[in-house]
Order: sequence, then C-alpha cells, then structure tokens
Amino acid sequence: MTRVLVIGAGGVFGSRLAEGLLRHGFEVTAAGRDLKRAQAAAARLKAAFPGAIVDPVALDTSTLTPAALTATGAAIVADAAGPFQGGRPTTAQAAIAAGLHYVDLADARDFVAAFPELDAPARAASVVALTGCSSTPALSNAVLDRLTAGWREVVAVEAAISPGARAPRGLSVMQAILSWLGRPVRVFEGGDWTTRPGWSGLHRRDFGPAGRRLVSLCETPDLDLFARRFRPRERAWFLAGLEPEPAHLSAWLLGRLVRLFRFDPKPLAGLLLRLSPWTSVAGSDRGAMRVEAYGVDVEGRAVRAVWRLTAEPGQGPVTPSLPALAAIRAISRGRIEPGAQACAGLLTLEDIVAEMAPHGLATETTVGRGAVFARAIGPAFDELPPAIHALHEAPGRSLWRGEAMTEGAVNPLAALAARMIGFPPAQAACPAEVSIEADGERSVWRRRIGGHAFSSVLSAPRTGGRVCERFGPLSMDLRLTPQAERLVYRVEGWRLGPMPLPRALGPTTTAHEEVDAEGRFVFDVEIRLPLVGRLVRYRGWLTRVA
Repeated sequence: MTRVLVIGAGGVFGSRLAEGLLRHGFEVTAAGRDLKRAQAAAARLKAAFPGAIVDPVALDTSTLTPAALTATGAAIVADAAGPFQGGRPTTAQAAIAAGLHYVDLADARDFVAAFPELDAPARAASVVALTGCSSTPALSNAVLDRLTAGWREVVAVEAAISPGARAPRGLSVMQAILSWLGRPVRVFEGGDWTTRPGWSGLHRRDFGPAGRRLVSLCETPDLDLFARRFRPRERAWFLAGLEPEPAHLSAWLLGRLVRLFRFDPKPLAGLLLRLSPWTSVAGSDRGAMRVEAYGVDVEGRAVRAVWRLTAEPGQGPVTPSLPALAAIRAISRGRIEPGAQACAGLLTLEDIVAEMAPHGLATETTVGRGAVFARAIGPAFDELPPAIHALHEAPGRSLWRGEAMTEGAVNPLAALAARMIGFPPAQAACPAEVSIEADGERSVWRRRIGGHAFSSVLSAPRTGGRVCERFGPLSMDLRLTPQAERLVYRVEGWRLGPMPLPRALGPTTTAHEEVDAEGRFVFDVEIRLPLVGRLVRYRGWLTRVA
C-alpha cells in the first residue's frame, strides 16, 4: 500500500489527516521536528488503528533534503505543519527533487500564489505537487464549481469560516492570523481591485444550524483564486469569524489598534493562545463554513446559491484535512496530471464530501431566486411584462435613466415631512435616474429626479408579495400584487426604526408599475400621510443604460 509522510502528524490538522489515511489503508510515516513527539503521535495512531503501519521520524523542514525524504520510503509527502505565511515552498522543492508527490494544507495567500513556479520541475519529475489542499482554497472552490455550474454570469462570490469556540488553535495558526490583522489586504470589490484592512468590517452571516455569526475580512488564497476562476462582476470576498462574539470583536479592535499605531501583533501570538481558554468558555462549539454565489443562471434569471457546512463539537478541526485526504487518494489513483498548482478545480465537491462520512459533519445547499421581488411574489413574477421583470431581476449594479415629473407636498407640514425624507418638490418634465444595487438579500435604490436625490432600501422578501422598504429611519411594509399588466404596491404597516407605529397614522400609497407603448418601464408613485396629505407624487419612464 502507498506510504505517506505526514509532516506535523502530531498537530491539530496533521493528526486528523494521518487518521484519515490509516482509515483508507495507507501506510503513514509520522514526522515532527522532535523525535519524541513524533513517536508519541505514532503511538496514538497505532492505538487508534491496531494493525496499521505507522513509523515515526524526526524531520526539520528548515534543513530538509531530498535524500532525507527518500529515506522515509514514502511515495507522497503531506505538509500539515507550516507555517506557510511568508514562507517558501522548500519542502515541496525537496519532494519534487526526490521524485515524490506532494500536498500541503497551506492557506497563505503569498505561498499559494508563488507555488506555480514549481510547475516545470514537477512536470519534469512526473510528480504531482498541490498546495492549498484545505478548507481554502480546495473545498471553497469545489463548492463554487458546483454552485455556479452552467451559470451565464457570476456577479459575486463569498466564503466564510467560523470555527467553534473551543476548537484547538495552534501557534502557527495564531501567527498566520496576526500576520495580516489590520494590514492592507487586496480584495476585488465594486468591480475592481482595492485594499481593505485585514479583519475589518463586521458582517453577520447565517450559518444555518450554527446560527448567525459575526465575520470579517480574512486574507486567504481565495481572494485571488475566486476573482481569477469565477470572474465575478462585482465582488469576491473571504470572511472569517471567532466564537464567542466578544472574541471576534476583540480581534476586530486589535486590528484597528494595529492600523492606528502601526505595530506588529505577531509577538502577541503566545499570549493570545494562553488567553483563548478564558474567552472560549461561552459561545457555540459548533464549527461552520458558508459559501455563497450570486449571479445569472442558465435561464437568465438572477439566482442566489448558498452551501453550508456544520461540524458538531470537536469535529470542526477535521475539515481542513479532508481535501488533503481526497487529493492524496486522487493522486494515488493517477487522477491528477503531473505539475505544481493550487488545489482549485481539481477535486469535485463529491470527492471531499465523501471523506466527511465518518465525522459529525453535515452540509446543505439552498438555491433560490436572486431578486428580492421574485422571491416575494413567487411564480407570478415571471408573468410580469418584460420591462418590469428586467428592472427587478437585474443582479448587481444597474443604471436606469429616463424622464419624470413630480407633484410636491400639498401643505407646509407635508413639505417638512417630505424634506426630512428627501422627496423632490414639484417639477415639470425633468431627467430621472435610478441606480440599483442588488445583492440577493436587498436592493438599494438611489433616485435622482430633476437634481433632487433620495434613496430607499428594499429587503426582507416574504411569501405573499411582502417586502420592506426603508427610507432612512422610516420603514414601510409593502405588499406587491401583479394585476394584469401592472405591479401594484400597497402599504400594510410602518415602523420608526424597529418600533411599530399605529397603522391608522401610517403612510398610504397609490403606486404601480407598467409598460408604455414603446415598451419602457413606467412608474407612478404617490405617498400620503393621514391628516397631512400628499408628500410626493412622481411618475415617468426609465430604460437601462448599457
């Protein structure tokens, strides 16, 4: 049977990888810098898998030679130790020189980006060398390959990881995080490359059974690979979180301090590891991963697909080892061509999910309409006239221009309320422009009519045609009803912030959308307040700007 040398077999991820290899009948050489630690790791593995062949060996990757690797008798070298941030692929170079296949669990952006430099030597030696055989980029890319298969366009992609509160954290992992915390991270956002501070932004994401959690910008190879492989029009993000929430907020605050005082936080790694047991007494111990894609499906409709993984307590640390296990099995079967590259697009999602069976890991995939109105209205949305359908279906950013006229407030009190919201005064025929940013969860509408700008946010789609439209602190609950060739809006409730307000005092609308004789999108909206009267009426037409 094939022998695999596992560097770091006594570590968090290396031990899980070694166990998986033994479960599949591979022979394992457990390597570590210290022979006693390697012997202890081998003893634990033998106890867990009686009859398995496990041998310990002491190897120092800083002085590793091809001869030392050859002496282990392994056909495949698996580096699960790192650290990879700021490092060079010297172990991979030694493995290639020894004529051995190689995989690693690197999640360092610089390391993975430089790895293809080894492609020519690997091809010459007829060996496979893969980097990033971990949750990122191997698993995240396999998920996105599945989610976006057949799509006409990808608008945005995102992956997020949130380990359980008591997941083991090694020194190398802590040092890796601190290496980019608060530092500039290059990210594809808004349709172009820009920089954002590492661990910036406080975003809340739904991890299914693991609950809603805070996540922030994380530097991983996927920031490059997502943009290159899926070519999203708008955005490619990778986010990460810590449990419990105060631990995440503390890391976020530390990132801000790094930006403010420009110090190197890596020397704090040991201290933070010692403090981590105190911060992890609360919070969920479930590990979680989430991958999302937003775009246009094969039928030309806006679509949003989400894949989630939930790990029961104690099982989360096995996840990064599973892509490496799947890659080693694929190499041993001759399924991967020789060469050196990142492990993205080489393994199918099924390859990796098959390795989850012995563990407490559960996955789910949801695919739904990517337009707020489509999700709220249901199948009747597709029966609307093409111009209405197209405006509300457009994913990402779109710009619409045309002409409008407005009727202003009917009295000084109504004018004051209209001015607070930003509604325009009375105007004859004038230019109209609407910029829409839709991300699958909400649509931000920025309107400019005759030089007067006001905006609203449409979100929270629910069955029965119900959505929420927010103008600043004021929110209205709307019901959308297709009627023949029109889409009619009605107000069913309103709130100031989160506080519900009396419906009898709430705004009313006479609003609809339709199509004119030229096939253009036509809108007619009037908003009134009881006892106050009309705040505004604006009507006109729009066409999309290419």
